[in-house]
Amino acid sequence: MARDVFHQQVKNALIKDGWDITHDPFTIRISEAIKLQIDLAASSTIAAERDSEKIAVEIKSFVGDSDISAFHMALGQYLNYCQALEEQEPSRMVYLAIPVETYEDFGQLPFIQRSLNRNQVKLIIFDPKLEEIKRWIS
Repeated sequence: MARDVFHQQVKNALIKDGWDITHDPFTIRISEAIKLQIDLAASSTIAAERDSEKIAVEIKSFVGDSDISAFHMALGQYLNYCQALEEQEPSRMVYLAIPVETYEDFGQLPFIQRSLNRNQVKLIIFDPKLEEIKRWIS
């Protein structure tokens, strides 16, 4: 499996944010012949609830020629991963990690915002240079 350009930066940002990386990649088998591989899985203890929060993170760099093509692919993967986890590990939430620059320009287009809202996409906005999470959007 080819790793995203910003795979290590997002992994480092999650660790800085207090997450334990549990899978790299996180594999879900949806049939005997088909398996899905989500970039990362992580867990964190929520002190207030003393409960373990689990996430799966699909990382997208948006460094290719077409942001809209990258968005189509990312959204399709995200929706498939949500469905697979709903069936096999419903306590784990799926997040799409995208660079802060992409979110601030392309991600603010009304069409993209409507699509993210309609599909209830959970986002991690990260700074690849600082290896930091700038924002969680649920």
